[in-house]
Amino acid sequence: MMNYNIRGENIEVTPAIRDYVEKKVNKLDRYFVKTPDTSVNVKLKVNPDKTSKVEITIPMPQLVLRAEETNEDMYAAIDLIADKLERQIRKHKTKVNRKLREKGSTRELFTPDAVLKEKQARKEEDSELQIVRTKHFNLKLMDSEEAVLQMNLLGHNFFIYTDAETNHTNIVYRRKDGKYGLIETK
Repeated sequence: MMNYNIRGENIEVTPAIRDYVEKKVNKLDRYFVKTPDTSVNVKLKVNPDKTSKVEITIPMPQLVLRAEETNEDMYAAIDLIADKLERQIRKHKTKVNRKLREKGSTRELFTPDAVLKEKQARKEEDSELQIVRTKHFNLKLMDSEEAVLQMNLLGHNFFIYTDAETNHTNIVYRRKDGKYGLIETK
């Protein structure tokens, strides 16, 4: 059973909005063999420019489904995010089920489609996930500011480096909002 945790930022979560979110996300049930026992985390936000942002995260033991969408209309954003989650499931369900079988699980997470659809999806996945180029390089010791500078100089969206203080491999990346993020390894 999916339990909903719906939070609003700069907006009151009305029963109508709550019902609409639950109705849209519950449509994902058809893709699962058994409805997952999980919490659906929903964050609704109204920005100062009056646009609405919706974030939905569905953590499960085998995977995490997550999507976010911004739109002028809250209900339209909810529709778009439900479609986005559905596309994620359709795109990855064959791969997730295959991984579960490889790990020795007899239970599949997603309902199987017709054999023909599965073969077609596998072809699409293989072509999408095909590695077409491999690069090798030595990581240099630097701090995060220098790594961001290097990333910008190269015109990349991310940069991998060895942190001079911790000697761990870290990654800096450019976020959608134009700011920077840091992933630290241990």
